[in-house]
Amino acid sequence: MQQTNKDTIAAIATPSGNGGVGIIRISGPAALDCAKSISNKTPQQRQAVFTSFRDDNASVIDSGILLYFPNPFSYTGEDTIELQGHGGAVVLNMLLKRILSLGVRLANPGEFTERAFLNNKLDLAQAEAVADLIESSTEQSVRSAQKSMQGVFSEQINELVEELIELRIYVEAAIDFTDEEIEFLTDGIVEKKIVELTEKIQKIQKTAQQGRLLRDGMTVVLAGKPNAGKSSLLNALAGHEAAIVTDIAGTTRDILKERIQIDGMPIHIIDTAGLRESENAVEKEGIRRAHEQIRQADKVLLLIDSTDPEIDSVIRTLPSGLDITKVYNKIDLLEIEPEITETEHASQIYLSVKKGLGMELLIEHLKKSVGFSGETDDVFIARKRHVDALAQGQKSVESALEQLQNNAAELVAEDLRQAQNSLAEITGVFSSDDLLGRIFSSFCIGK
Repeated sequence: MQQTNKDTIAAIATPSGNGGVGIIRISGPAALDCAKSISNKTPQQRQAVFTSFRDDNASVIDSGILLYFPNPFSYTGEDTIELQGHGGAVVLNMLLKRILSLGVRLANPGEFTERAFLNNKLDLAQAEAVADLIESSTEQSVRSAQKSMQGVFSEQINELVEELIELRIYVEAAIDFTDEEIEFLTDGIVEKKIVELTEKIQKIQKTAQQGRLLRDGMTVVLAGKPNAGKSSLLNALAGHEAAIVTDIAGTTRDILKERIQIDGMPIHIIDTAGLRESENAVEKEGIRRAHEQIRQADKVLLLIDSTDPEIDSVIRTLPSGLDITKVYNKIDLLEIEPEITETEHASQIYLSVKKGLGMELLIEHLKKSVGFSGETDDVFIARKRHVDALAQGQKSVESALEQLQNNAAELVAEDLRQAQNSLAEITGVFSSDDLLGRIFSSFCIGK
């Protein structure tokens, strides 16, 4: 059902600073009257008109294009006005001040898109994709955000929810007809449908994880003793001289960050101070910051000088539970070939950053370690909350299958209800006000 908002909001929709064109957006029941007051004209629906924008003394503030989008055929689903004038910061603020003097209030961050969601113009996943499209840093993430905005992700979730609803009806019918409950639960239909649901959720989970990586990327921290080759590796991955490289141990004293792309996936590379005992106050602070970054990393690349006889001394200083890959650098000095060994609990890569040997092994390892395939044609953009909701839905469906094997119809029904609620949170069909507040507060004002 369409949501009714009594107040009218306005905001500058173009980035701050000076530009050729600046846009102010107005939405709400008083939007049309506001446009008439500013332009002394009654705009026609969806027709651009060139006019002057005036203050309360009829003096011209600016001139430009006036557009009127009537409800419900607008972005927000409400009467919407766009004023397209010159992009100077001062002139835009003068015009916005004039609009606010007419009883219009300044929009909150993301409020235009929030109203679009509340008025059923977008579901929650599509609304989030609007912000993700704006913030996209790669061509692949732009294309994936567009897929989510067009409803590709939402359609898949809605199909799952519909299947869960149908399955719940079937199970709850068994509960209502107690005498036939065992037959309902043992005829194989429910089990077959739950198994199919599990497989579908797993498939969407895999795609959503790819989408989350396209959006958020992964954080990789380079750690190790001084002169192990951390800064050289940062420069090699970044493709330019981002860090100072010398033969002097302890050159890096602070945190250096670079953002790179691997097959469209953003990676945040963090170079850190060399880990060792030190009495130098500056270096000690750098080492403290290094440990802080290490604890927060998605992946730690532990750079090790292959010629160092005490290669494992640093490992003992690191906290447990980290995703660490040992990178043995400078293999050219030992005249050995690049190699990678991967097990369930440990990975080791032998390479030479200076000679460029084995770098392709490292790149493929980074992609593999987070499950990124590089195939993005069918990938939609996704957020961590989407991945978490899918995981929770999967957990509930698996629990339903377990309860089914115990002939506990009531518990099967409850697990299916929990799965439905978890998946429905993705599109906003089932969501809390706190969740909506967190999501839309991250948007820019004017969107």
